[in-house]
Amino acid sequence: MKICKVLFIFFTLNLSAQQKPIETIFFDFDKFDLTEQQTGVVSNFIKKIDTSKVESIQIYGYCDDRGDDDYNFRLSKNRVSTIQNLLVLKGFNQSKIVILEGKGRVILKPDTVDNLNEIRSKNRRVDLIVLNKNSFGKEVYSSFKNKLKVGDKIYLDNILFDIGSSKLTHNSKKELDKIATILQQKKNIQFEIRGHVCCTPEIYSDGIDKETKERRLSWNRAKTVFKYLLSKKVSSSRMTFQGYGNKYPLGKGDNYDRRVEFFITNL
Repeated sequence: MKICKVLFIFFTLNLSAQQKPIETIFFDFDKFDLTEQQTGVVSNFIKKIDTSKVESIQIYGYCDDRGDDDYNFRLSKNRVSTIQNLLVLKGFNQSKIVILEGKGRVILKPDTVDNLNEIRSKNRRVDLIVLNKNSFGKEVYSSFKNKLKVGDKIYLDNILFDIGSSKLTHNSKKELDKIATILQQKKNIQFEIRGHVCCTPEIYSDGIDKETKERRLSWNRAKTVFKYLLSKKVSSSRMTFQGYGNKYPLGKGDNYDRRVEFFITNL
């Protein structure tokens, strides 16, 4: 196999439980294999991270805008497989690699002229996302009925959203009705409503709300839940809301990243 030259740029990020480290691997045009030298770089990275604290790894592959969709989807998947195989070969637990997705080519704006070659080179890549355990709160619960502490978060499977939307689904409203009833009984709980999105390009931290056309989809989702609970007589003095964009994927797939969570701020 012909070995290509690849450029690895490792963003030096704090591997604490409060961050989501991202490693980006840039490939030559039409290539998906790695040099021996860069294989060693990945091996060293694996040695440096505390794998006992890693919740999951997600691997996303991309291509530049040249070529047809079918070919580029295959190429991006091959790039993902290269990184996956290397991680497993070097001893990383395969069960923690939860998402493997080739996303194909990155489409450029029609009027893109300046720095075209540089832009294309940055689109020929694999993004490797490491999510640490308890990276967003002390403990994760599925109900307000649990014995909670400040810093805990509550994630509910039924409070999800359609792609690009901040409107509550029928199931989401039913779930929020139950939560409102519990909150009326447990008036000591104060919390932040945290909105999330999935599937946004790496250059953007949030998605576009198709209803408002604003790039603050996660914020709008959190605000929608805030207003709904307010309509159910939950006091605004107990609630705040904030959008967190694409910073905290769950590692369960895109559907579950279009969500809202509750973060306990006071009891």
